[in-house]
Amino acid sequence: MAVFQVEGGHRLHGSITPQGAKNEALQILCATLLTDERVTVHNVPRILDVLQLIELLRHMGVEVEQLAEDTYSFRAREIDFDYLRSEDYRRRGMKLRGSVMLIGPMLARFGVGYIPKPGGDKIGRRRLDTHFLGFQKLGAKFNFDLGEDIYAVEAEELKGTYMLLDEASVTGTANIIMAAVRAKGTTTIYNAACEPYIQQLCRMLNRMGARIRGIASNRLEIEGVDALGGTEHTLLPDMIEVGSFIGMAAMNRSELTIRDVSFDDLGIIPAQFARMGIAFEQRGDDIYIPQQEHYGIETFLDGSIMTIADAPWPGLTPDLLSIFLVVATQARGSVLIHQKMFESRLFFVDKLIDMGAQVILCDPHRATVIGHDHRIRLRATRMSSPDIRAGVALLIAAMSAEGTSTIQNIEQIDRGYCNIDGRLNALGAHIKRIEE
Repeated sequence: MAVFQVEGGHRLHGSITPQGAKNEALQILCATLLTDERVTVHNVPRILDVLQLIELLRHMGVEVEQLAEDTYSFRAREIDFDYLRSEDYRRRGMKLRGSVMLIGPMLARFGVGYIPKPGGDKIGRRRLDTHFLGFQKLGAKFNFDLGEDIYAVEAEELKGTYMLLDEASVTGTANIIMAAVRAKGTTTIYNAACEPYIQQLCRMLNRMGARIRGIASNRLEIEGVDALGGTEHTLLPDMIEVGSFIGMAAMNRSELTIRDVSFDDLGIIPAQFARMGIAFEQRGDDIYIPQQEHYGIETFLDGSIMTIADAPWPGLTPDLLSIFLVVATQARGSVLIHQKMFESRLFFVDKLIDMGAQVILCDPHRATVIGHDHRIRLRATRMSSPDIRAGVALLIAAMSAEGTSTIQNIEQIDRGYCNIDGRLNALGAHIKRIEE
């Protein structure tokens, strides 16, 4: 089992380019099932979750060709439906949360779709009701085999309709969009997620021949078409990596340039780091973070403690709250971190407390952090990564700590960050990947 050994106290210097967006990649790759023509995707991140999805598509019968290190072509002439009933399909699909987005394209094109109960991060309940309620609104029949943990949908014909989503689920919105683009008539999706990744999916589908209006809003109108064609698509840089690198630079008092960030697609993320007292400059499409010995958390206008909470786009993505929390441990001042969407995502703070951080876990959704202002360094320790984002937060903590820390279960980090140890070592970090 591989672990990271992280020698803390080394400042970073130089520049780094974020990988392609993981969350966008999972949607876009599933969308290749909507056509029998070739779809070429650029800036594909070579991370575990994405590579597993590519391999799953290959086993389903999709013709996959790697054209360059970060470029793949996909052609789904036909799907092996016998394979979809196999134990291998079940095993592979259960490893990957993003596999649920295979079912919308299969339903739209073939009238039937199967998917095992998907896996992913252990961060609390992540219900799938929104996906299947949407499919049912379009006219599909839904069945869940409790014994086999298999979800199935089928429909002789999908019909456009109006729907108000019970939550602005990103994967749910993506799945319903992919089903609706080939439904008969017009579908209106209200309370749709409108993250940049959803916008990218809609624009790609329109290039393929779909008719989607209202892109970037929470109300989408989709006029169904009979068939879609091929296209080329380039993934955005990963906003979660960008935020992780901003926090990493501040926590380690480092000078760092993050290149080609697609600044306009970062939304509120830079402003929220500014409220933490972290200085940065936008230089074209790069972000420059100067070396800072101290950074202070703002208060609200009435002097009350700052609260940083997640919210649907254009609010703050929940994937960055772990980063904000760990960065706050060495800030001047205090902050309340409110994770509204997942009830288990803050449980990694016990590891930060073991390192000497002043964190009060109020309940499964809220933690108060009292910053050390770099007067006291965190202590090195041995810890395990519970999920992708908490894993990187712990890596940031270990890089700033006194001594050498060991991080177990680094496969979780590899699921979302490509060659993170090699890329950070090139900037001056001291991270060893070893087998125990």
